[in-house]
Order: sequence, then structure tokens, then C-alpha cells
Amino acid sequence: MPKITYADAGTAALAEEMRRDPTVFEFCTDATESLLDEFGPVRIRTTPITENTFTGMAVGAAGSGYRPVVNWRQVTFGFVAMDPIVNQACKIHYMFGGQQKFPITFRAAVGGGTKLAAQHSQSPYSMFMNLAGLKVILPSTPYDMKGLLKAAIRDDNPVMSFESNRLMGFESEVPDEDYVVPIGKADIKCEGRDITVVGIAWMVQEALAAAETLDKEGVSVEVVDPRTLAPMDGETIRASVRKTGRLLVADEAGPTAGASAEIISLATEDPETFKAMKAPAHRVCALDAPIPYSPVLEDHVFPNRERIAKGIRAVLSAR
Repeated sequence: MPKITYADAGTAALAEEMRRDPTVFEFCTDATESLLDEFGPVRIRTTPITENTFTGMAVGAAGSGYRPVVNWRQVTFGFVAMDPIVNQACKIHYMFGGQQKFPITFRAAVGGGTKLAAQHSQSPYSMFMNLAGLKVILPSTPYDMKGLLKAAIRDDNPVMSFESNRLMGFESEVPDEDYVVPIGKADIKCEGRDITVVGIAWMVQEALAAAETLDKEGVSVEVVDPRTLAPMDGETIRASVRKTGRLLVADEAGPTAGASAEIISLATEDPETFKAMKAPAHRVCALDAPIPYSPVLEDHVFPNRERIAKGIRAVLSAR
């Protein structure tokens, strides 16, 4: 099985879906050369820097029998297009009483690691999790990137695909054959018995590294990857917490009103899961601050494997 990067897995997913379905096309300010060469400028539409305009055009196309993919590259540029996302794409299926399909996929990179300061290092996925009518995915491996993005493009309603900046060059095995990863289904990346760590995107890889360190200390860590943030697979998370009795959530975003809070609520609001917990839930998140441009300060703001390991030890020592 070939190894490809996270970024290339996204390109492969789009190419396969465009070959499979002639109604799929892309709007992007910075087109991928291989896609442009294969599919031409009609289906790979390189746009001016006018995100609100071409996002609105994609919304119209989705309601006219096409399956547009809108790639803003960085989530920062998606903020320019909030009206067609929030007031149109997310609402039309409901407002038409379910009679109108609205297949549109939005793509945006999130998180740090690029050293591009506050505007291009954000992780605002919780804002979009709050939009009823919008599914939100965030893969942590090349395998999941390809499978989830293909599922998103095939979905008959809007999907937001957030993609980690830090993972773009990360390589792992990805099948050549056609497959999809179901939206709304979490994945246990590493089984354990002492504590459940739910990691989001890059934090999955950091959690796996922390689990390897703690294994040498006799601590068995279960790492759960939600993969989809809306709708979230609460049952897989709760089942893991009921097994281990402890929960830590690692998230590259800040803690306030974030995905980490939603994950803890999914566990603690369930009486059976709450009863099984041996210690309070814990979060390891970014600081509530704009991301600094200085590499040293950026590293200070974001969580990492050392902070996850420290948090795990704190949960294990709690009574």
C-alpha cells in the first residue's frame, strides 16, 4: 500500500470524485496544478481573491444540480464568505422542507505550525459546529483525509472540511482503491485501559506520542479521534470513558466554548458514563490568546505531547 501525504490525500480524493461524477468541480484561488492539468479550467476554476463572491456562486451551483468544492486554503478567508455559508448553504435544505438537496463541500486549513501569526493560525471550528445544517469534519491522518473528503463530496448537504496545517506533510499508507470514511464515526487510534484521551487533528498524533511515553511508565492510554465534530460520535467516546474511567481532551483550539467542552459534556451529561468516572475530566488546549508570530511564543501558546503527558499524570493522581 503506497504512502502519501495528508495534502496529497486530499488532492487524490478530489480527483477521484471528479472522475466519478461530472457534476463535481472546484473553486479555488490557488489551483493545484495536477488537477488543473487533468480537468481543465472549466472544472478547476481559479478565482480572484473574492471569497464571498465565489462562495455565493458555489451555493447557487449546489442548488442547480452540481457538487461544488470551495477551497479557501486558510480558514481566515472563509470568514469573508460567512453570509452565503451561514444564511444560505446551511439553511436551504431545512427551509425547503427537505425537498432540495444542497451538496457543497467547503475546505479550509486550520491550526498552527506555519508560523504565520494570528490570522493564519486559527482553529475556529467550534464556531461552525454551532451551525445547524452543516456537518464538520477534521481528519488526523492521510487515510482519513481521503476517505472523509470523498464522503463529504458525496453528501447531499453542506460539509465543512477543516484540515490541519501541521499535518499537510504527514505521510501514512492510503489505499489506491475507492473507499469512504463515514461522517459521524469516531476511530480508536490506540486502545488502552487507564485513561481516554480524545485528540483533535494534530493533537491525535501528539496524544499517540504521549501514550508511547507513558506506556514506559506503566500507564495504558486509549486515544480516540472524533474525526467528525458535527455530528459527533458521542457513543464511541462515552464507551471509551466508561471503560477507562478517566477523560482528557487535547485540542489545538482554545478552551472557551470549544470542541473540547462539547466532548466533555457528551461524557459527563450521560449518567452511566459520569458514574464510571474516577476523576474529573481535564483539558489540554491552546491559550485563549491570538497566535503570536514569534516561533517561540507560538510554541508556548499551543499544546503538545509534553503537556498532554503532564495532564494525563494529573488526572491519574486526582481523587
